Amino acid sequence: MANVFPKWVNTIPIKVIIGVVLLSSAVVLGVTYYFTPKYTRVGYQPTQPVAFSHDLHSGQLGIDCRYCHTFVDRSEHSNVPGTNVCMSCHSMVLNNDERLAQVRNSYESGEPIPWVRVHETPDYVYFNHSVHVNRGISCVECHGRIDEMEVVYHAKSLSMGFCLECHRNPEEYIRPNEEVYDLAWERPEEAAAVAEIETFVHDWGVNPPQSCSGCHR
Repeated sequence: MANVFPKWVNTIPIKVIIGVVLLSSAVVLGVTYYFTPKYTRVGYQPTQPVAFSHDLHSGQLGIDCRYCHTFVDRSEHSNVPGTNVCMSCHSMVLNNDERLAQVRNSYESGEPIPWVRVHETPDYVYFNHSVHVNRGISCVECHGRIDEMEVVYHAKSLSMGFCLECHRNPEEYIRPNEEVYDLAWERPEEAAAVAEIETFVHDWGVNPPQSCSGCHR
């Protein structure tokens, strides 16, 4: 009896298996590459329960970052200010403004405002804010020009490659300690100023870890 199907039909199962393997590999590689902070967090700008303009408070009024984020230079984590900090000004400034009703209610009731977190590192990443800011790393290096943001958004990737770039070349990111909270400060191009920063890196023994254990503990 003659064969109903041609011989090449026998190769279909193998071709299907190879196709499935290649497609699965492409999906896994695509997810691994693109589902990283660089692609899923940059530009993230959630709507907050209360409108707060960093451009106004930090930029135009010149309020120091540490006035609200009081533990940024003393703790591993940068705190979100309680409404008592807000009311230290707004008990007198715009004290009856409807836009601040939720702030006043929070202050009187003790219930915190449910702010939406913008910047977040994975649970397996160790990051210490105080170590960085006390060694000349400004807020703008990780958060961008916060003082120019009407609504805060995720400006930098904060990926492992992003962190390692700074750890490998700290002299390109460190600034004088007195300039850490001046978010408008620009890195000088003069050779003497650059040499001063390099001297600072050397004298303070700034040697960021590049091994896995430095950030994954």
